[in-house]
Amino acid sequence: MTAPRTPTTAEELRGAGLRVTAARVALLDAVRDGDHLGVEALASGVRDRVGHVSLQAVYEALNALTAAGLVRRIEPAGSPARFEGRVGDNHHHIVCRSCGVVADVDCAVGHAPCLSAADDQGFSIDEAEVIYWGLCPGCSTSRSS
Repeated sequence: MTAPRTPTTAEELRGAGLRVTAARVALLDAVRDGDHLGVEALASGVRDRVGHVSLQAVYEALNALTAAGLVRRIEPAGSPARFEGRVGDNHHHIVCRSCGVVADVDCAVGHAPCLSAADDQGFSIDEAEVIYWGLCPGCSTSRSS
């Protein structure tokens, strides 16, 4: 018995009903290779792979990838939007107040949505977004010395 084959980026785009372009393939790969990158950094990564691509095209592709569920957009307070390829598991994030680095934090308790609202106001809750704030190890060390 053989192990199931991992779909290519192009196959994932097609499977999500998106047109496959070199820029979209490069963008999805850049998001997955990066670490909660912003639009400018992602655009630079795409340009390194395929040449010129407009910032507007990157924004449009990110919106399409996010809507298709292939990419997750996070917006920590006071920070521009960032994108990641870890989707579908309702994980959370921790953000350094000093340098702005973002790291993943697994679900706080139990199954999605991880946290139960004291009063759900009649909503059917399917996701909770939690952002922890603090200092990363590098910033903690530099502040204490």
